[in-house]
Amino acid sequence: MSNSKTINEDLDKLLENLPFFIRETLITHPNKDQLIEIVMDLGRRPEARFLTGPEYLSQKIISWQDLDYTTKRVSKFSDDNRAGIERTLHRISCIRNRQSIINGLTCRVGRAIFGTICVIRDLLESGQSILILGKPGVGKTTIIREIARVLSDEMGKRVIIVDTSNEIAGDSDIPHSGIGRARRMQVSRTEFQHQVMIEAVENHMPEVIIIDEIGTELEALAARTIAEKGVQLVGTTHGNCLDNLIKNPTLTDLIGGIQYVTLSDEEAKRRGTQKSILERKAYPAFQIAIEINDQKSWTIHENVQNSIDLLLRGNFNFGQIRYIYPNRKIYIRYKRLQSDFSSLFLSPNYFSNNSERSISNKFNNLSHGKYPFISTSKSYVYIYSLSPNLVKEVIAKTGMKFTITKNIRKANFVIGLKKYSKENFKLKKFVEQKNIPIYTINRVSIYQISKILSNI
Repeated sequence: MSNSKTINEDLDKLLENLPFFIRETLITHPNKDQLIEIVMDLGRRPEARFLTGPEYLSQKIISWQDLDYTTKRVSKFSDDNRAGIERTLHRISCIRNRQSIINGLTCRVGRAIFGTICVIRDLLESGQSILILGKPGVGKTTIIREIARVLSDEMGKRVIIVDTSNEIAGDSDIPHSGIGRARRMQVSRTEFQHQVMIEAVENHMPEVIIIDEIGTELEALAARTIAEKGVQLVGTTHGNCLDNLIKNPTLTDLIGGIQYVTLSDEEAKRRGTQKSILERKAYPAFQIAIEINDQKSWTIHENVQNSIDLLLRGNFNFGQIRYIYPNRKIYIRYKRLQSDFSSLFLSPNYFSNNSERSISNKFNNLSHGKYPFISTSKSYVYIYSLSPNLVKEVIAKTGMKFTITKNIRKANFVIGLKKYSKENFKLKKFVEQKNIPIYTINRVSIYQISKILSNI
């Protein structure tokens, strides 16, 4: 069964539970595959929200009978006013009046879309904990659902999903196939989510725990506890960027906590700051943060600890921005980000404005980029334990002024794999005698080769 067919069948299960006049319009709608949610409010016309924008579905207004028709065909609403449809990923949320009678429904379309996380696959392989930030409706749940499938099916890890509203794995005792081999723990009431998070670690020996919508202080504390037990975390929370977490006292534990510190006169003068400053209290629970700007543009903070420290000091911070195009080509660039906590500034010339690189899907090909740190004079590089053709491709397609040499005596520097370079004592002794710098990478990838060359 193809992926697109699975999506269409799931959408039909949602449409079956809507009033006839809404269902008939959507079944034949040309943008049906881009449908995000359907809004039904008492006394108003039904509205569909597509990726392209909102649209009214009928001239007929919604009545009590229309709302009753839908609510009777979905599961029972939980304490957070959410319900689902058996064996699907769709979410139905309700609005109630003062008498707790439902007078509005939001029917969110849930889809298991394969390939959505190819842009961050290298980050998943690193084994570090990842926090995903984004405003509501940007697709965070779809992303972590696909992360669960990739980690469990393709990387063979023991994955447990703490599914508070049954939105990740569907409203059924049998989890949706979109999460792969990952296991799902349901949460009876939203206020118990932090307890289930700890229970998952203590009872089921997971290597990875996935949590959607971390929103309370207890949940943030539970995330920190899990991180200290050596379990990889993948979580989401509302917020456009790391600045939002710094300003949110409930969730600051996710990034190590924030505290005011009073400096001595000498230290304040040395730093060039006021005497009272903000500092991070502890290590962050997440090592990597991903800001979902929109479905095609993600900002990556590869070192949350460093990013938070720079933000609090008001220094310039570099974020990695990744774009994904319909042809599955990934474009990566570095952008200088300025904190709102401005108390200390670096010289404008300390860094160049940005450096760009274009990397295709799974980092197989590089397109032209700008590397302002590289000298215009030609340098000779000796390759050890790496494919010369791979390094030549990086050099050729980025316009770097490097030439590969087979004569180590002629080399200005050496590049090799870390694990092999350490074992070659003859090589180490020679480069020490000739004062030739040696640079190492952890694994063979175009991304790591281009990164080390751009830094030389």
